[in-house]
Amino acid sequence: MIFRDATPDDLPTIIALLDDDELSRGREDPSLPLDPRYLAALEAIQADPNQRLIVAERDGRIVGTMQLTIIPGIAFHGAWRGQIEAVRIASDLRGQGLGGIMIDWAVEQCRAHGCRLVQLMSMRDRLDAHRFYEKRGWKKSHYGFKLQIEEAR
Repeated sequence: MIFRDATPDDLPTIIALLDDDELSRGREDPSLPLDPRYLAALEAIQADPNQRLIVAERDGRIVGTMQLTIIPGIAFHGAWRGQIEAVRIASDLRGQGLGGIMIDWAVEQCRAHGCRLVQLMSMRDRLDAHRFYEKRGWKKSHYGFKLQIEEAR
């Protein structure tokens, strides 16, 4: 697989990957033309040196995506940490080890940046994902909380 930073041309495929998930289906809008907020978000990611929207390609096809954030911190003697979000593999390719390759690559990117730890969140109902991460040595360590804020009009 080849990993690279996403471009605006990749957005329709990325949005389709995010929407192709039983637990989050309908949360995104893959219809064309894409909502301009997607491009605005990509531009904000590209402008921040601590953010990357990654696509994974195999044989010229985008088969996965994830967002990687490098976070500075005071805790742990000023340690940096990596945050991995929105990990998706094309549904017809799940179970073939591609997710493991993606996560290993992301961890190496964090290590290269000097991160002391890497973290991610997974929905409670994603038991297969939990087993996947635990097999790779990840530990459940915290409870996560989220607050949905109504979209400004």
